Amino acid sequence: MSNDPAQLLRNHGLQVTAQRLAVLRAVSGRPHCTADVVADAVRAEIGAISKQAVYDALGMLVEKGLIRRIQPARSPALYEDRVGDNHHHLICRTCGRTVDVDCAVGETPCLTAANNRGYEIDEAEVIYWGRCPECLAVPLRSADA
Repeated sequence: MSNDPAQLLRNHGLQVTAQRLAVLRAVSGRPHCTADVVADAVRAEIGAISKQAVYDALGMLVEKGLIRRIQPARSPALYEDRVGDNHHHLICRTCGRTVDVDCAVGETPCLTAANNRGYEIDEAEVIYWGRCPECLAVPLRSADA
């Protein structure tokens, strides 16, 4: 994110408001956070704000390309401020931790579909599922235990 969030909003034709600034800061400080986490952070910073106002600000910031929304299967939407590249995500099935992973370097095979059906592909959304190192360090309990 730009060093000056207010200027970033202006550059994208958005009015600078305390709510939008707080939402930008919340997402920037908590990559891969949910709207509820953003709402809690914004309330802690500026006081009362409705959940709908947070959702509206998130939607506007996504629409303008200032933040990115990802929607993992069976999970709430997550927000991050890393935009403008085609990176992917690793998600732990056990604890839900989500981290960025860069797309392949050089030729990007993730942007080459076996059959593009006439589409011009400019982005691929890939989520790798597994267990994070911390969860791997804890033995799985069997269902019989």
